[in-house]
Amino acid sequence: MPAMRRALLALLLLAACAGPADRQGYRDPRATIASAALFDPARFAGDWFVLADFPAGTAACGVTRESWRSVGPGRFTVTGTACGPRGAIRFDGRATVTGPGRIDLAAPARAELEGAPVWVLWVDADYRVAVLGTPSGRFGTILGRSPERRGDLFAAAREVLDFNGYTTDRLRLR
Repeated sequence: MPAMRRALLALLLLAACAGPADRQGYRDPRATIASAALFDPARFAGDWFVLADFPAGTAACGVTRESWRSVGPGRFTVTGTACGPRGAIRFDGRATVTGPGRIDLAAPARAELEGAPVWVLWVDADYRVAVLGTPSGRFGTILGRSPERRGDLFAAAREVLDFNGYTTDRLRLR
């Protein structure tokens, strides 16, 4: 019987090291996640810089830029540069707002966004910093209107990711 107990204890310890079986990407899927109900697509339109994101197997490219151009109510063309497996790549896509703070992307630059709804988790009152993520946790990013990270707004953005279940210690600064 002692050998059976040791074997059982060893299996339990091994299972504990593996972590939660349902964890995908960079957030705990059991954590509550919410999109920004008061998101204003017209104010979101314009140029954004990627200040931080989760690597997802991409190369380090430094700060990249995205342009969200309104082409109608709740619809955008989205162009810019993203980090791919071998460095920076250009992309050209479309985005449609499907609900409060919820966006569907067509032809996304990053594979982890293919078919995944992107949620606006937070935007500051003046639309200077935004946090986007997916419920699956395969994608998360902090965008800013300028390439410099403003300390107070950047800290607030990190807190939003943390609140929504993201593992912010894996966040890559650009």
